Amino acid sequence: MSKLAVERYLAAWNAEPAERSARIEEAFTADVRYVDPFAAVEGHGALGHLIGVAQDRFPGLVFTPGGPVDAHHDQARFTWHLGPAGGEPLVVGFDVAEFGPDGRIRTVLGFIDRAPAMPG
Repeated sequence: MSKLAVERYLAAWNAEPAERSARIEEAFTADVRYVDPFAAVEGHGALGHLIGVAQDRFPGLVFTPGGPVDAHHDQARFTWHLGPAGGEPLVVGFDVAEFGPDGRIRTVLGFIDRAPAMPG
């Protein structure tokens, strides 16, 4: 279950705008809470907006798994990469996800292990 949930999570972050809402609904509970060093949002709409901002900031890059999913009970931790398809990742992150009773992700606590310097 947790590996599939993480696959759905990454698919939502890679989704084109026309399919983003459906991918988010498939992967996350309606009351999802997502927190990382750059954002703290709640709900499908806010998460969809955040995903759009990330895609605009890193056009043409894709999110991929960075290793195996480690899970127990209703939680999982996993590393992800953001970079060109098949290439060296530009951003590396580590997330902890908590699942709701239906197996969708209810909470994400995200950490950035490597990222490019921010301009300005």
